[in-house]
Amino acid sequence: MIQSMTGFGKTSIQFEGKSVNIEIRTLNSKQLDLSVRLAPLFREKENEVRNCVSKELQRGKIEVSIYIEKTEKPQVEVDTELAKAYYQKLVLLSQEVGNPIDSDIFCQVLRLPDVITSSREELTDALWEAVLSALEETCAKVVAFRQEEGSHLAKDFSKRIQLINDMVEEITPYEQNRIVAIRNKFESSLSELPVQYDENRLEQEIIFYLEKLDITEEKVRLKKHCSYFMDTMNEAQSQGKKLGFIVQEIGREVNTTGSKANDFNIQQIVVKMKDEVEKLKEQLANVL
Repeated sequence: MIQSMTGFGKTSIQFEGKSVNIEIRTLNSKQLDLSVRLAPLFREKENEVRNCVSKELQRGKIEVSIYIEKTEKPQVEVDTELAKAYYQKLVLLSQEVGNPIDSDIFCQVLRLPDVITSSREELTDALWEAVLSALEETCAKVVAFRQEEGSHLAKDFSKRIQLINDMVEEITPYEQNRIVAIRNKFESSLSELPVQYDENRLEQEIIFYLEKLDITEEKVRLKKHCSYFMDTMNEAQSQGKKLGFIVQEIGREVNTTGSKANDFNIQQIVVKMKDEVEKLKEQLANVL
């Protein structure tokens, strides 16, 4: 089953008085392009986050955000004795240097070191295990989203591959008419020349010329490539790059058919086939 590289997942957990939110967004990219934004409490775990996400999501432009919404009031402490000591010293200093006592010394005291402190949070093993589990759950949601998008892409691919197969069959009647037209053209041109020619040699030359224009092998290979594309698309593992290579081969056979066609009707069909091939290439840019 193919997967799109476009995906989204979000998980929220409540733990130790905190609400931890995890969001993952993915877009298409040829390689893994991983961007991680973490709350300060989790920054030491960035490598673990990267390893987990890259293992589960493999490829694409991926943005990971882990942030905290506190559900408890923060613990703030004021060192009253230290603040008084600072204040008294600043008042004495102001008197000595002639600084107005009514200046806002109190606000300056509040900015001094260790007057106001908040409890420093430590990342516990239990919290990190809960966050890591939630991260894996979020990755699973992204994969499910990608698979859903991939199912829509698969329907579109199937339709276009079937169109190419149908157009290969449309070529056949024009191919037979082309041979007759080329033979008649040779014979008509030679009949206007005032010379005698060897009819056996003419037949050999016509056969040799028609062999160069024969597109039977291209048609056979084209249908095999289309069948191979469908088989690969239905494999359990998404194979975006491999499907891209197969479409390149389909395009090569279509181009060769067009260069050998030597017939307006066949050329029109080839143009339609090229249009379908280009649409396949555009959509495959978003397949994992």
